[in-house]
Amino acid sequence: MNTPSVVERAALATPAPLARRMRGLSDRAIAWAFIAPTMLLLLAINIFPLIWTVRLSFTNFRANRPNAEVLGVGIDNYVAILTDPDIWGPMQVTAHFLFWTITLQTLIGFTLAYLIDRKFRGHGFWTTLILIPMMLSPAVVGNFWAFIYQPQIGLFNYVVSFFTGIPPSSFEMLGSVKLAPWAIIIVDTWMWTPYVMLICLAGLRSIPDYIYEAAEVDRASAWRQFWSITLPMVLPFIMLAVLFRGIENFKMFDLVNLLTNGGPGSTTEVVSITLKREAFEKWRTGYSSALAIVLFVAVFGLANIYVKALNAVKNR
Repeated sequence: MNTPSVVERAALATPAPLARRMRGLSDRAIAWAFIAPTMLLLLAINIFPLIWTVRLSFTNFRANRPNAEVLGVGIDNYVAILTDPDIWGPMQVTAHFLFWTITLQTLIGFTLAYLIDRKFRGHGFWTTLILIPMMLSPAVVGNFWAFIYQPQIGLFNYVVSFFTGIPPSSFEMLGSVKLAPWAIIIVDTWMWTPYVMLICLAGLRSIPDYIYEAAEVDRASAWRQFWSITLPMVLPFIMLAVLFRGIENFKMFDLVNLLTNGGPGSTTEVVSITLKREAFEKWRTGYSSALAIVLFVAVFGLANIYVKALNAVKNR
């Protein structure tokens, strides 16, 4: 008995006029017919705000003065951004966060994945426990760690006091110019290391067992197997995790806004906080739109270069 094709099954489940039209379509055409509305909706949601932002970036528009005359200023907003020394401070702060959060999350995430891949007793329980931080909302994490960092009753200060002898009340992470950046780095690392761990774990589980078996036959040591088999084969997954976390951390806003709001002073003011101030405190909508486009181009360009490097590693 012949099994009806996808086209025939789709035709039987549709009204007669539509069914007659679909009988002449290929499976690919039917698939596009079902996917197209969703794709058009997603494009409209993403493309329209981008086009509108680009348009505003060439004007002096202010959202708090919607009835004021909007004048075109050409590329003045972009020139002001690229020549403003106050912008480069948040750029450096963002670069500092990017370097340390990605480095720590990659090292700790890969180490955890390597240990969990050993499949020790109870590894399923510990894997679930490690994944809990990334399941929480950034708002919950920010408030949770703000309480932990609280000088008088915060658990973090008591732990540090136990090892250093410094009184907890005199040790303030979020209020210290030197310690506030590291406080945010610790929180972001705690929250997103499980994400990197999952990607690395997927890479470790994708390595065929027969490769290790052949290495054991050749009497390769565990250290040799790690450097010659494990690390090279997991490297594309590690690079993929770095790409995802780099893009997300470049846009870091929630944790910084909840924990320090860019303070003390401007020591933790990342670019996203600067963008918020320009758009919703100073109401320089045109200027902030130009800043958003500059950041988008920077992230897109760096990600494009990185993806080419990732493809080169995969095809090696």
